[in-house]
Amino acid sequence: MATSPTQLTLRHLRNQGYTAEIVEHWNPHSRTRHDLFNFVDVLAIRGPETLAVQTTSVGNVSHRIAKIADSPLIGPVREAGWTVRVHGWAKVKGRWVLKRDEDVS
Repeated sequence: MATSPTQLTLRHLRNQGYTAEIVEHWNPHSRTRHDLFNFVDVLAIRGPETLAVQTTSVGNVSHRIAKIADSPLIGPVREAGWTVRVHGWAKVKGRWVLKRDEDVS
């Protein structure tokens, strides 16, 4: 993927008027990526709304939703009033398209 799902989501949210930042980080010692609260790649705010987004390819959306739903941290994040979503990206006719934008309950 030439453009990562995270970068696509960041651009998408900013185009919708959100202030958005990447909140995952690379750990060079373990050579792994670490998401905020183990499931947030991008954090976005707009007015009173806080949006936590996990980004992936469209084929992995269901797996990511299950991972988030099983996380012991989803409760505190929800109690804080955050909306949690998963963005699934796919390339259609040579262009990246947000194919799935799913709420995680």
